[in-house]
Amino acid sequence: MELLVISEVHDAELLDRVAEVISEIFGIKVRYSFVDTVVESVDYDISRGQYDAARVVERVRRGFVVKDLVLLVTDKDLYVDGLNFVFGYAPYPVGIISTHRLNPGFYGQPFDPSVFLKRVLTEAVHEVGHLVGLKHCRNPSCVMYFSNSILDTDRKGIYPCGRCVSMAREGVRRLSSSCL
Repeated sequence: MELLVISEVHDAELLDRVAEVISEIFGIKVRYSFVDTVVESVDYDISRGQYDAARVVERVRRGFVVKDLVLLVTDKDLYVDGLNFVFGYAPYPVGIISTHRLNPGFYGQPFDPSVFLKRVLTEAVHEVGHLVGLKHCRNPSCVMYFSNSILDTDRKGIYPCGRCVSMAREGVRRLSSSCL
């Protein structure tokens, strides 16, 4: 099994770290590529001033054959119906994360590369967790805990709790065997 990260955020150092952490946690190969555009103007909802994450994922899913897992990375502000915003969204086999609200500047704070990196890692691991079958966890320090705000994201770690790690590894084994 492999995860392909497709990013319009052109930061190889950031994606190297994302690939390293996801590979370590889930035991899957990760590769990435840069593109000019992941999120397109057709995904924009003018009344909200945001991009529809579900529409992006569905368009990408229809656009090419997905043989493993795909994680899209954008800097656009995302939402899904029923929520004011999302840091990410991941219906199998394609997920997406947005760095827009992970940037301390969004909250009027100076840019801090270590805070930004931790937030991106947290959300990337969270969404890949969903891609391998994990649901939200009740443990507020587990990466699979639902982030209702950036405070939740900052509070939780980048790693799943023991229960979620076991379930994730089983999910990867199940998905890997179904791809053979």
